[in-house]
Amino acid sequence: MPQRPLVVVTRKLPEPVEARMRKLFDARLNEKDVPLTRQKLVAAVGMADVLVPTVTDRIDASLLAAAGPRLKLIANFGVGIDHIDLAAAETRGIVVTNTPGVLTEDTADMTMALILAAARRLAEGERLVRGGKWKTWAPTFMLGARLGGKRLGIIGMGRIGQAVAQRARGFGMEIHYHNRRRIAAGLERTLEATYWRSLDRMLPRIDILSVNCPYTPDTHHLLSARRLKLLPAHAIVVNTARGGIIDEAALAQMLAKGEVAAAGLDVFEREPAVDQRLKRLDNVVLTPHMGSGTREGRIDMGEKVIANIKSFTDGRRPPDRVAGT
Repeated sequence: MPQRPLVVVTRKLPEPVEARMRKLFDARLNEKDVPLTRQKLVAAVGMADVLVPTVTDRIDASLLAAAGPRLKLIANFGVGIDHIDLAAAETRGIVVTNTPGVLTEDTADMTMALILAAARRLAEGERLVRGGKWKTWAPTFMLGARLGGKRLGIIGMGRIGQAVAQRARGFGMEIHYHNRRRIAAGLERTLEATYWRSLDRMLPRIDILSVNCPYTPDTHHLLSARRLKLLPAHAIVVNTARGGIIDEAALAQMLAKGEVAAAGLDVFEREPAVDQRLKRLDNVVLTPHMGSGTREGRIDMGEKVIANIKSFTDGRRPPDRVAGT
């Protein structure tokens, strides 16, 4: 790969990141910040040494089949890689990297914000005030749920799940978790967390459920209609991971019937499309996939992308490689 590889970036990035890319690489940037059409993605993979996509780009096998011989690295701007066909990239000898670690604190903050907003009915209250419908204070008006003493169930006890647990302990919550593997005993003691090998056994026992696991074929609709029905009716569901982990239609139906008390959702199955039933419900807080959306976080992500490209260009193993040799 040349010292100044041709790097195609599919979305507009923070200015400090783009400035660094212009200095280090032959960077083709997206000044308009409009998602690339399929035709433009085909052109990009046909000419680039490095492609820098985001979650809005579908990098599937058919697209990679159109890749030119120069494309050797896909340096994803983001942690999630479910939009990239890793097997197809491996077959074509293309290395794939992501940006782990730098989004942990921001996403955990957003998770706690949604837990608080759903439990204390913040969005509903804000709409009342903004709509001029708030008339007076009353002892039984807009009653929500206290967090202290509640049982938080975390699905996915990786970096983000652990950061959520740390924050939740500060609110006096009791931590329960389900994970593919049990975390280290010392960490479990520090977090005062109870492990559940069986998700089905954990769900009926928790008050608030936080989804923090990766989206994979195995976790698609992990929270199916059957599993959602295991939750107690007073439960709150929060998702800052990926929309496809929850059966969105089933969740919307249960929220409407009062079979689940509330939800805080930052991600959706077919985003940016959102189930119209969710939009009509007062007991749902909806945010536009902004869990990692801080200025600091986006710049850190860009620096991770640059470090991965530089390492690869210098003939070294990229620090955040997820696929390829």
